[in-house]
Amino acid sequence: MAWDTARTQQLLLDAAVEEFAEFGPDGARIARVATRAGVNKERIYQYFGNKERLFSAVLTSELGKLAEAVPLAPTGHLDLGDYAGRVFDYHSANPHFSRLLAWEGLQRGTESEELAAGPERTAHYGEKVAAVAAAQRTGEATGDVDPGRLMFAVIGLVNAWFTLPQMVRLLLPGTADAATNREAVVGLVNRLTRPAAD
Repeated sequence: MAWDTARTQQLLLDAAVEEFAEFGPDGARIARVATRAGVNKERIYQYFGNKERLFSAVLTSELGKLAEAVPLAPTGHLDLGDYAGRVFDYHSANPHFSRLLAWEGLQRGTESEELAAGPERTAHYGEKVAAVAAAQRTGEATGDVDPGRLMFAVIGLVNAWFTLPQMVRLLLPGTADAATNREAVVGLVNRLTRPAAD
């Protein structure tokens, strides 16, 4: 029987997503990933090298899924509020994703640490910033803030609902449901990014 390498790698990646989301890169255990996947742990070393590279592979895969599911490619009109709402929906459906980003920020966020999907990811976010800059030039987005910081603010507003759930509970006790939170994010992003009316 031939070994299905692609299937085995995918089983390991899927198992590693859950392991890293729950425990972070430092707390994750290769043995638990292998057990979750039903695969010998030696395959992890064979396919990914070590735990750090496995974490990078997981992030690269998950970032690719988000980029495909929620593109920011303006076709004549850039609506950052709509984009924020779609990213909010993606995070709601994939709660592990925000946890992975938070772990990456906590354990790899310094300039000396290499981030997953380095050059490709830099180019991807560069395209987002360029889209915002183009919208600023046409007057579709406020020019009060440089495009990189404006895009960062949009991403930060969305991610905060998922990485700081304790603050949602403290600030909005008993009143915050997903639909209301989404509506608030879209409204805040629209107010932040749209040019002021004359």
